[in-house]
Amino acid sequence: MGSPYYLAIAGQFVLIGKQPDGDSVRFIPDNPAEFEQLGNAFRIRPTRLDGSVQLRFEGIDAAELHYGTLEQPMATPARDDVLSALGFSNLQYNGSTVTACEPQRTRGTILSKAADVNGRPISYVIPGANPSGIKASDWNFVGKQLLARTLNVKLLQQGLAYYTLYDSTPTNHRHILHQIAVSARNQLKGVWASDATDSFLLDTQMDIGPSGALILPKLFRRCSDYLKDKNEGFIGELADWLIAHSTGPRPEDDDVHIVSANVTVPLSTLIAQQNNRISFMPDLLDIFFVSK
Repeated sequence: MGSPYYLAIAGQFVLIGKQPDGDSVRFIPDNPAEFEQLGNAFRIRPTRLDGSVQLRFEGIDAAELHYGTLEQPMATPARDDVLSALGFSNLQYNGSTVTACEPQRTRGTILSKAADVNGRPISYVIPGANPSGIKASDWNFVGKQLLARTLNVKLLQQGLAYYTLYDSTPTNHRHILHQIAVSARNQLKGVWASDATDSFLLDTQMDIGPSGALILPKLFRRCSDYLKDKNEGFIGELADWLIAHSTGPRPEDDDVHIVSANVTVPLSTLIAQQNNRISFMPDLLDIFFVSK
């Protein structure tokens, strides 16, 4: 597991012309050079238009609002809650793109230590200007009290996002976030009232679309890509597709660590399929993914 020290980067959240969702928004740092201190900094490429970067929220995965043109159930409530928490109101959209909001930008601080494979700083997010107890432009120890102030934890508490961790998540964070997710699931909050990841039909995209079964977003993405290839002639089940796409520029057969068994196995080995019914065998709160 990774270090619990994160770099505090102050800046602004920007929405107009963007497509925010329940676990990612665009962020303009006050000092772009601070990104150079993060792991995999070479992957971070601010847009030339306004210098913003897409964030990936640490520890959570919200329902997909626009995976290409595809959407999951509960994606819109998660996005709306995030944007409200960041201080935005009176939003107007053209499809998923924000065309107007008040104010046009809001301030906040991200806590990050590295970028993912897509160049998104993996971040805990704290809305508002100059949050107390945080050393801006410096590395901060992120413990239980500071975690509790993050938007990430609030989303997990409300069940508006799935608990989704990687091996880069510090061990103490994993324990804290796990307890929060267990509580949310026990109370059937948000996604946990509808989660069907353990067993769902997968015949067409409608089965996991906005009016279909709600499943772990990572699995939704894999299933959606599998269905697309199946429609184009792929022969085989979902696990076969994952194995066929385990190498190359976009390996899809993620390594998954099962905490209770202390083993790491490919995602394909955790999926059972009978005709068009898919079962994901492990407990979603007993796994984390290995970073690529």
